[in-house]
Amino acid sequence: MATPKPFQYAGFLSHLEQIAAFVPLTADTPMPPVLARMLLAADGTGQPAPAVAHLIQLFKARKAVLQASSETALVADELRRYQKFAKPGQPSPHIVQLRQQQAAVRQASSRSKQSFIKAAAAFVREAGIDVPQRMALEVFIVGWSDANVPLDAVIVS
Repeated sequence: MATPKPFQYAGFLSHLEQIAAFVPLTADTPMPPVLARMLLAADGTGQPAPAVAHLIQLFKARKAVLQASSETALVADELRRYQKFAKPGQPSPHIVQLRQQQAAVRQASSRSKQSFIKAAAAFVREAGIDVPQRMALEVFIVGWSDANVPLDAVIVS
């Protein structure tokens, strides 16, 4: 069985949650300039901009999508393994249980994708990011976060 991959932005997410807790930031805080302009208030006080709350929700939703896809794959693999040797006819109670579990996990996956798209739309609107035409919002925001968000956020307090 495959172990789920750790969330690659966990450090940055905790960093954002500290920002949201009104820990004042200075110009010395390690953050790419694109993010600094979006996440810090324009008045220079180091207080978080409203986009921080939306970015936190975005990363929590992305983490939920990754978790749901991992669980979906895990349940599908288990179901495949047991169905391979199942006898024809009435399915065993265990296979029925696995199918129910697969349906529940798929539903959770759909919900997490919907919340991710909703959080992405709110963040893009609040941050003033222009999404290119003919590009899906979730594809754009994943590419944007991979390009602009540091993987190893180091908190200097």
